[in-house]
Amino acid sequence: MDLMRFTPTPYDPMEWAAKPFTERARLACQAWATQGYAAPFGIYLVYAIKVGFYVGVFFGICAYTPGCNSILDPIAFQKAILWSMLFEGLGLGCGSGPLAGRYDPPVGGVTYFARVGTTKLPLFPGVPVIGNMTRSWLDVLVYVGAQLCIVRALFAPGPSIDPALLWPIIALIAVAGVLDKTLFLIFRSEHYWVTTICFALTPDWILGAKWVQIALWFWAGVSKLNHHFPSVCCVMLSNSAVMRSETIRRWLYKSYPDDLRPSRFATIAAHMGISLEFGVPLVMLFADTPEMITLGIVLMLMLHVFITSHVPMGVPIEWNFMVVYGVFALFYAHPEVSPFQIVDYPLLASVLVVWLVIIPLLGNLFPRAISFLLSMRYYAGNWPYSVWLFRTDALHKIDRVVKNTETVDKQLLKLFPLEQAIAVGGRALAFRLMHLQGRALPELLPRAVDNIDNIEAYSYSEGELVASVVLGWNFGDGHLHQEQLLAAVQAQCGFEEGELRCVFVESQPLFQGTLGYRIHDAKTGLREQGKLEVRELLRRQPWATRQTISVPPGPALDALGSTTG
Repeated sequence: MDLMRFTPTPYDPMEWAAKPFTERARLACQAWATQGYAAPFGIYLVYAIKVGFYVGVFFGICAYTPGCNSILDPIAFQKAILWSMLFEGLGLGCGSGPLAGRYDPPVGGVTYFARVGTTKLPLFPGVPVIGNMTRSWLDVLVYVGAQLCIVRALFAPGPSIDPALLWPIIALIAVAGVLDKTLFLIFRSEHYWVTTICFALTPDWILGAKWVQIALWFWAGVSKLNHHFPSVCCVMLSNSAVMRSETIRRWLYKSYPDDLRPSRFATIAAHMGISLEFGVPLVMLFADTPEMITLGIVLMLMLHVFITSHVPMGVPIEWNFMVVYGVFALFYAHPEVSPFQIVDYPLLASVLVVWLVIIPLLGNLFPRAISFLLSMRYYAGNWPYSVWLFRTDALHKIDRVVKNTETVDKQLLKLFPLEQAIAVGGRALAFRLMHLQGRALPELLPRAVDNIDNIEAYSYSEGELVASVVLGWNFGDGHLHQEQLLAAVQAQCGFEEGELRCVFVESQPLFQGTLGYRIHDAKTGLREQGKLEVRELLRRQPWATRQTISVPPGPALDALGSTTG
């Protein structure tokens, strides 16, 4: 077995690259429906080894912590949260490796955040000292300081970590988030940082940690109350690492290969997933008997084992392990602690209301204002995203940005033959188009380059992979590669008018039926904005608009910059 060979596409990649865009999109989407990303076994093996390292280090930390007698002890859970925060902050977790579009090297993270001159996204751009678009020694020191404080706390003895060791972590991550929004997200602050605040505020932090866990499931369910999630189920199951049956994969679609909208089978699967995401927190919230706790654990395992075993793109594997472990360490090990006791802790309750209720609610109602991670809108398919169109004769200008890797097309060509590299790009393009929101691209891309005949002069790249190359990390948050990043790239690269055009598509707000979009030129700014009717997108195939547009092909490697989601 060739451990690093992708499954061949059902079409010739070189012939595919010469076809019109609509035809390329159709063939790529049909291939995804039965093959998914078709990643080689070796890639999955790498992720398995990484998970083994993550779990093994945690066991080692517990074994060498005085006062820790079991991985279900409170001190073990505290160490698990801090170790996970450190792991993610280094760039080793979500958004790393080939299934997140990082091939060589597989990690950005620390190689960017500890390096002066790399690009960042300050919370207050332009403000002296804290608002620079490139990293200074202050940024580096804050990031490294936060990591060192986490390491120091990991060596603390039991039975509980002294809050004096936790407050510097909390403060430094908050400051790091002001200096660079990317950092606040990579630490998975909506989960790990908020839970660390619970540790620091009261010795009775278990009830607060339970509320964090309940909120993760609840808001993940709320985020899927729309038409997007059935498409997510289609894309994920077609790419499953364990469910390989081509027959079952075809069942996911209304009429393969001509109608790739979700079938009733896929819709039922989506409803079952949503039911679990609401059912688990509901059971855990009111569980007061061993039988109820066991039921909650069974439902939780059904949910997270299903997600993890299918190895979703973006690979939040370690995070899913942490959530599963949290159920045993919090709910199974401490059934006597009721989440409703939070009323006796007004300060902790106030903090949790802000981070677990107000921010996620606003993020669902006004998604353009708040990150999908802080909103806890996990894997709902309703993400903001962008597409960056580089005119091929100007693509080299992106190399003026300080970074640790080359663009994705160059990464692929270093590792794979040309034909295989093109095939990988086509599959990644299909990933975006197969989601409901991606069905707008065949209509928006020609608008971005003025005339349908001009698109052949541009190289297509997913904004998520631009962020991965330029910022050092991305995990599905389209806000990291919208106007602010475009301004930072333009300031460093100096694109002329027409050399870089961007399409920004926003999430669908809760209880509304539209997606907002904007089209920008790197030099001249906003060119067009408007809204897309979700009901109209539901009628389209991934490769078609109201009237199918035939787009001439770009260069042979146009699709290599496509995202992994």
